[in-house]
Amino acid sequence: MTQYAALIYTADTSPTAETGTLYEEFGTNNAASIRGGAGLHPTSTATTVRVEGGRGGDVVTTDGPFAEAREVLAGFYLLEAADLDEAVTIAAQIPGAWGGSVELRPTLDM
Repeated sequence: MTQYAALIYTADTSPTAETGTLYEEFGTNNAASIRGGAGLHPTSTATTVRVEGGRGGDVVTTDGPFAEAREVLAGFYLLEAADLDEAVTIAAQIPGAWGGSVELRPTLDM
């Protein structure tokens, strides 16, 4: 079985009670495939970290995300699926895919 990061991109808003219910339902219906995950706070809480000049260089932080975008990374699931087709079937059930998008990436063992 391959593990996939399902990166959820949606509008940059705080979740509603309805959204929470939809994600809870998704989690219940797909518990056998979910290996982890979390939602993220809005980008207004983000800090971007860069190291200028490469390793050992000056550390520079910026409040907020690096790029302005209509859709932002809102959360992720770590899914386990037999293949990409199965991962796509599972990702299509993630509520964030209905008004945004879900990017699937196979994970690397670290």
